Amino acid sequence: MLITVSDRDQTIELGRKLGSTLVAGDVIVLNGDLGAGKTTFTKGLALGLGIDATIKSPTFTIIREYQDGRLPLYHMDVYRLEDGGGADLGLDEYFDGDGVSVVEWAQFVEEELPDEFLSITFSRTDDDNIRKLKFDAHGDHFNEIVRKLGE
Repeated sequence: MLITVSDRDQTIELGRKLGSTLVAGDVIVLNGDLGAGKTTFTKGLALGLGIDATIKSPTFTIIREYQDGRLPLYHMDVYRLEDGGGADLGLDEYFDGDGVSVVEWAQFVEEELPDEFLSITFSRTDDDNIRKLKFDAHGDHFNEIVRKLGE
């Protein structure tokens, strides 16, 4: 499924809508260049989980945890793990845990990902404000979520 958003508010709203459907153990993978909207989308996703905290990119901390919603949010930026080290972080404990995991730059920990996850790729357009988001569901659970999101 492909969705076009024309500004920051639409990006946040789409993330909020998705976040409201997620359950414990869900893993969302966000792909795209720097500044493509991944963290902005995660801000919306957090709102959908009932998290009012300020969401910041976890670039330097690798993982930021937000516990004050209906489910915890584990926001990961694994760009700095391009040379490996994902297994040392115990990512499977997050993925199999009580919250929702959002992973940016997941290609660096691809072997650590569960069998079922939702991949969203952010692409820029000629207009600086417009982004195209491509949703790729891996597993029946995420196929159903994407179907509902598209309605």
